[in-house]
Amino acid sequence: MTHPDTTRATATSAIDLVGWTPLVRLTRVTEGIRTPVYGKCEFMNPGGSVKDRIGQAIIEAAEAAGHLKPGGTVVEATSGNTGLALAMAASSRGYRCIFTMPDKMSIEKVRLLRAFGAEVLITPTDVPHDDPRHYTQQAERIARETPGGFLADQFYNPANPRAHYESTGPELWEQSDGRITHFFAGAGTGGTITGTGRYLKEQNPEVRIVGVDPVGSVLAPFFHTGEMPEGETYQVEGLGNDKIPGALDLDVVDDYRVVDDATAFRMARRLTREEGLFVGGSSGLIVHAGLEVAREIDDPDAFVVCVLCDWGEHYLTKLYSDEWMAEHGFPLHGEPGS
Repeated sequence: MTHPDTTRATATSAIDLVGWTPLVRLTRVTEGIRTPVYGKCEFMNPGGSVKDRIGQAIIEAAEAAGHLKPGGTVVEATSGNTGLALAMAASSRGYRCIFTMPDKMSIEKVRLLRAFGAEVLITPTDVPHDDPRHYTQQAERIARETPGGFLADQFYNPANPRAHYESTGPELWEQSDGRITHFFAGAGTGGTITGTGRYLKEQNPEVRIVGVDPVGSVLAPFFHTGEMPEGETYQVEGLGNDKIPGALDLDVVDDYRVVDDATAFRMARRLTREEGLFVGGSSGLIVHAGLEVAREIDDPDAFVVCVLCDWGEHYLTKLYSDEWMAEHGFPLHGEPGS
């Protein structure tokens, strides 16, 4: 795969700008760590997140299969970022969009979706995945009841991991000159870690693929024990799950790390203030785990990559609000100005 010459190329649509996000070495949050750690800046996609990679892929696959036709409606259960990616891809094709979102998601994401003309239904967060009020159940119902409705079904759609196999994996292999040794990503749907990990393993089976989960998600406990625990509510958005999504292939994953909300949010704020990388809480979650492992392996010849999932502006009223942090019991001690 050849890196496009973006200094000369003219894009025909915003979707053409998806991918080839920068790979940036972290230098300040890694103080005292000899192992090189890099961030894959997925927040620099046009829609501000890693999910931009799957929006177009899902819609094109649905069109090719005849599941989505002119005048149709794209329906999805989303934490916000996939919805935005789908809305961007759908806007140029004239599709209507309806999205369901849990009520823990930031108001910024809701407003962004509505800015693109999408209809948004807010659902309760703290309900079991089989409850009819759950956001995935609501999306399935709406797709069934809407004429011309198409459920994007990111949690089970094979176009999701395939998009990362065909783009994120090859990009990282080329950007690292084949030197990547560790890849850290979370899993909401599992598409990023599955598709990227599968490609990297094909290039070099020794590459370690590490999942990172918020405390309260069932994915890491299931990976380590093979038993399904009861999920608990957590504040980090976009990662973790209360069930095992079909797009996640745990056979690709070598290890799973767990990080709590407070630690994830503090690291996200550090990445913004110390590295100039304005990211969301999921990026803080992933980078914290990446730094832990980098410190453990203590190898200057290793090449650790952490996915920086989305743009911090999506969370100005949450983790970047001192008042919100205090209200939810997340201390700010140790931060500049605190």
